[in-house]
Amino acid sequence: MADIITTLINEIGPGHMASTAYDTAWAARLDEIAPSISASALAWLTKNQLPDGTWGAPAPMYYHDRVVCTLAAMIALERRGHREADKEQIIKGKLALERIVSEATGGLSSDPNGATVGFEMIAPTLVAEAENLGLIKNQANRILGRISKQRAVKLAYLKDNMISRHVTMAFSAEMAGVDGKHMLDVDNLQESNGSVGVSPSATAYFATYIKKGDEAALAYLRNTMKADGSFPNVAPFDVFEIGWALWNLSLIPGLAQHAKLKPHLDFLSTAWVPKRGVGFAAGYTVKDSDDTSLVFDTLLRFGIEKDLGGVLSYEEKDHFRCFDLEANPSISANIHVLGALGQAGLDMKNSSVQKVARFLHKARGTNPFWADKWHASPYYATSHAIIACAGIVNDLVAESVDWILSAQNKDGSWGAYLKTAEETAYAAQALCVWNQKVARVPKSVLTRAARWLSENMDKPYPPLWIGKCLYSPNLVIRSAVISALALTG
Repeated sequence: MADIITTLINEIGPGHMASTAYDTAWAARLDEIAPSISASALAWLTKNQLPDGTWGAPAPMYYHDRVVCTLAAMIALERRGHREADKEQIIKGKLALERIVSEATGGLSSDPNGATVGFEMIAPTLVAEAENLGLIKNQANRILGRISKQRAVKLAYLKDNMISRHVTMAFSAEMAGVDGKHMLDVDNLQESNGSVGVSPSATAYFATYIKKGDEAALAYLRNTMKADGSFPNVAPFDVFEIGWALWNLSLIPGLAQHAKLKPHLDFLSTAWVPKRGVGFAAGYTVKDSDDTSLVFDTLLRFGIEKDLGGVLSYEEKDHFRCFDLEANPSISANIHVLGALGQAGLDMKNSSVQKVARFLHKARGTNPFWADKWHASPYYATSHAIIACAGIVNDLVAESVDWILSAQNKDGSWGAYLKTAEETAYAAQALCVWNQKVARVPKSVLTRAARWLSENMDKPYPPLWIGKCLYSPNLVIRSAVISALALTG
């Protein structure tokens, strides 16, 4: 186990993420500007159409993910594909899209965690473009349902403001479409690395339609493109990968003195901005409470103290916001805020701790678990809630512990859609922390989990994280698996 941990620590860096059809499809549009990028991306798209004709995560089937990925891929093939085979894939995609949106209202509401990031902004633009190209006809209402109200709320912000690198909408800048340049503060949109919102898709859009052939944007895309021509959902995401990986490893007793950790801890410490915290990448202008609170928690676990004001700066009347202008609060961000406050030594006597506890109690409703907008599985938010609450507000999560225990499969695994090492790791982590701090957990439960994890830890991780489409931050997941194995071993 020591060698596996050291190998992981050595691999942590700017971010390791599986490819996404959505971002790759936007890069495929660069034919006239960057032919090599476009050709490689287009080739990847043609090889990665799913058997049912859609594009997106093979599993789980997530309506919002399949819609934006399939629309983006079809548009790219229509604009840049010239082979007969490309036309056949478009036809197959059209038929598949018609099937999955035949009951759009049900589809839109079938994803328990809600829409993918920016869906209410991106999907209407993609639908309009697909209709103009003749790829779909009169499907807007079926595809989009009632999201127009959500779009209107965000667009209202733009009456007096423009999209710049200082707001999260830059991450989904492609929502402006071919006629929306007036929405964009073009001169203040790019990050220092040339990207728009550290998003390959937003950057490809920018280089195609807004600042055609922009060399900084193209350099970013060349540096981000994988060997097979594909692109990830976001790059880099160094703070996210390092923060989450070290948080997972920090749960392992005795790891704090590991010699290889110092450069990563120094990186997180340097990235911290007083009274603002951090964002998911050191070079990303926008900060958020999720990364801020988890990094605060992580650094303190390793003996490095940052100003709690960075966490408290996101406090609202009855919860902590994740980002400015967010349509709905993030449950996992509030869970991580609670973890940070607890790590700082605050308990239920503190008004902010009480506030988060009330918010989480209300957000859970009658369920014994939490579902969050950043992750498709309830095991992620629920397990992190148990870890944050253990020893501080036990009664909030006691029922959740029982739910996890009852949901374990006979072979020792867990999974909301299918059995996964990621979800099994989260469940095992939570149960081990509960066992350490609150009450005994049956040893057989942990033994079965450890056995299943050791047999399945090297298999591909299905994309369960929610960005503009589903994605998989591979090393973050692996760190959770290794943490769980060390705790149950």
